[in-house]
This record gives sequence, structure tokens and C-alpha cells, in this order.
Amino acid sequence: MSGWNVSLLRDNIVGVPGFLRDLAGYQKANSRAGFIIKLRYLFPILAERRASAGTIGGDYFHQDLWAARKIFRRSPTKHIDIGSRIDGFVAHVLSFMDITVIDIRPLESNLKGLTFIQDDATTLARIPSDSIDSLSSLHVAEHFGLGRYGDPIDPEACFTFMQSLQRVLSPGGILYFSVPIGRERVEFNAHRVFSTATIQSTFSPLQMISFAFVGEDGCLYENADPSNVPDSMYSCGLFEFTKPL
Repeated sequence: MSGWNVSLLRDNIVGVPGFLRDLAGYQKANSRAGFIIKLRYLFPILAERRASAGTIGGDYFHQDLWAARKIFRRSPTKHIDIGSRIDGFVAHVLSFMDITVIDIRPLESNLKGLTFIQDDATTLARIPSDSIDSLSSLHVAEHFGLGRYGDPIDPEACFTFMQSLQRVLSPGGILYFSVPIGRERVEFNAHRVFSTATIQSTFSPLQMISFAFVGEDGCLYENADPSNVPDSMYSCGLFEFTKPL
């Protein structure tokens, strides 16, 4: 049994006396007929009185805020995203502007402000060159060509995609891009992990504006040096690029 399950089991067992005490106290104090406790409706949640208010940290938490805050400050007239998390980054952006999302997977949505295009984004063939002023792709490129999402197997697909991002970005436009960084490898068919040197080399026609990373400790390190990231198996690199005018 994993440490997480042992801890959860312990917290649930410890929570039983408090639950029974609260149940008795509620029954004694309640005077509303519609809210009398019935055994068939008991729904014990036993561990949450020992839990924190929430979790702050981790790749998606930090990267989604990192990119959304930058887009908010820049206030572009239009933003296009490729494959980022809908219930994280995309939702953040939707709180202050419309967004167009391209993803190979289907999405049923009538959400105001969200335009969805289902397409294989490897080549972004439907998008003209030099046409996007504000562009993002967060924790996406590492999956291309591995078949995980039904896409064709292609060891070079992630690099083709990165070249496509550069092609469609307009001069002076901004690209917000993240991938796993660390000891370079492919963990088939989940994802790849890139060195920062590989990302910088692949995006060499662009100018890097800023670099940050989420370390293995789950903390965000902003204004970092990509050539001086601590050795890790799996961190998250956050790159902000622009295309020179």
C-alpha cells in the first residue's frame, strides 16, 4: 500500500470519533423536519478536517498562472492556444478575454468566449505564416508523435510542431511555451523530457524574453538562467519567446 493510501486510511480512522460526535450533536440540535438525518443518506467525509485549504504548487498550477498573468498584462486583441489544459490555463484566460483553442481531441462546448478547432496541430497548416500575435502551448509539445492521443507515430513530430509555432508567430508576437525539462529522454508513450539546450536550439530563430521553471519541489523559480537549472529528472520549463521584427 502506498504512503498516500496509508496516510489517508489513518486520517479516516482518526476522523470516525469526530464524525459520530458531530452526528449526535446535529441530531440533538436540529429542529427542521426536512433536514432530519436518515441513515441511508449518511455520507461521511472523515479526513478533511485535517486537510489544508488547498494545494499551491506543481507544474500546471504555476505554469497556468505564469502564462495567464503575462497575457493579461500584455492585453493582446486575440490569443490562440494549442492544446493547453482547458480547466486550468484556458479557464484563466477566459476570465478576461476570448481565446481560440486548437486540439487533436474533440471538445463539446458552447462556452462563451471559447472558440474550438479540432485539428492535428503538428504543421498548423490552416494558419498563415506570421499571423499570430499571441500564442501559447503549455505542456503539449512533449506528447506529439507518441500516439497517446491518437496522433500518428512520428519521432520528429514534436520538433515539427515547434517549427510550426515559430512559422505562425508574427514578428513582435509572443509565444508562451512549456515542456518537461531534465535529463533528456522519451518515456513512451506518455511524454518526452527535454534539456533546456534542446529547446533553446530548436527555437533559435526566436528571441527568448524570459525563462522560469517549476522545480521538483513544486515551486516556481522566475527570471532563471536556462543554462543553470538544477539537475533533475522532471521539472517544467517555462519559455517566453518573441519573433524579431
